[in-house]
Parts: sequence; structure tokens; C-alpha cells
Amino acid sequence: MVHEAGFKCKVALEAIRAELTIAEIATKYQIHGSMVSKWKAQVLDEMPGIFTGAIKSVKNLQEVETKRLYEQIGKLQMTVDFLKNAVYPR
Repeated sequence: MVHEAGFKCKVALEAIRAELTIAEIATKYQIHGSMVSKWKAQVLDEMPGIFTGAIKSVKNLQEVETKRLYEQIGKLQMTVDFLKNAVYPR
């Protein structure tokens, strides 16, 4: 089963707060305890990136990739239009 990022964050933050044990959190959300521990560790590992700008660079990479993909879509659309006109001339 694939869990959404928001769900993973919610579980990880609850584990970080340590108000419940890992086993209690796992039971509460009906997942395996190792998942809770894994997500908690991931959040703790990634936290420093928030303050170092790593998150911004990821967003910048996503923006660059999105721009590249839109350019590729435009080129492909032009190719499709050209081929349509070649097969079905007006």
C-alpha cells in the first residue's frame, strides 16, 4: 500500500512528539511499526534541509523540469499538427 506524503508526515510528527509509543502509533494508524520508525527517521534526516535552502533548490529543480516538460509538450504538439496536415491536407 502506498501512503500519501501528508499521512506520512502526520504519523512521523506524532512519533517525534513521543506522546505515544511507536507500537501505539502503528496500531492507531493500522500500519507496521517499522514504517513509523522509518518515516520518523526520514523527517529527522530531512529537517536540516529546511534551514539550509535544500528545499528551495528542490523547488527550483521542479520548476526547471516543469518548464522543460512544457517545452517538450509544445514541440510534440507541433509535430502532431504537422503530421495531421500531411495526412489530411486542408
